[in-house]
Amino acid sequence: MAWRREYMPEITDDRVWDALNSIPRRRFLGEAYQDDEFLDAPLPIGFGQTISQPSLVAYMTQLLMLEGHEKVLEIGTGSGYQTAFLARLAKEVYTVEVIKPLQERAKEILKSLGYTNIHYKIGNGFDGWEEHAPYDAIMVTCAPERVPKALIDQLAEGGRMVIPVGPEHSVQMLYRITKVDGRLNKEPICHVRFVPMIEKQP
Repeated sequence: MAWRREYMPEITDDRVWDALNSIPRRRFLGEAYQDDEFLDAPLPIGFGQTISQPSLVAYMTQLLMLEGHEKVLEIGTGSGYQTAFLARLAKEVYTVEVIKPLQERAKEILKSLGYTNIHYKIGNGFDGWEEHAPYDAIMVTCAPERVPKALIDQLAEGGRMVIPVGPEHSVQMLYRITKVDGRLNKEPICHVRFVPMIEKQP
């Protein structure tokens, strides 16, 4: 099977579309969900976390407008599925996860798939990864109630951040934030529902 383009008309970037059909989602799913590889819906991955629906992963990746030369920060490694998209489309990926077993599992999967441009950190996503800043793009796969200042500070001039913002157990807004002349252009994209950004491992 393969994803059919007519069902995802919002995906217009050919590189993103190729990634969607090349990255084996099955590898990032637990044993109980192996038959749901082509189900365009979020699925549980343990620890109260989820792997997002493929159409949303692809769309959020497209919003970053990656060209291949970028250094990208990802907040929320999770299953590693979104990380794989970023690693295919950018030069370097720095991914931060607060739940250690999740990142360890994702790291094993991503290494087995041949990715060598991913750097991993266990830590608080609110803090980003200052050591390697600034970043050309930042992808956030969990929802804080407001955009963390550290992530704004670590976004390069001209850089783009895609982030869901809003309270837990509520509809959130997905934003694309662009830094221009030190100021932020905050573009609302669509309503979403993500797990909350947390400071400590549950």
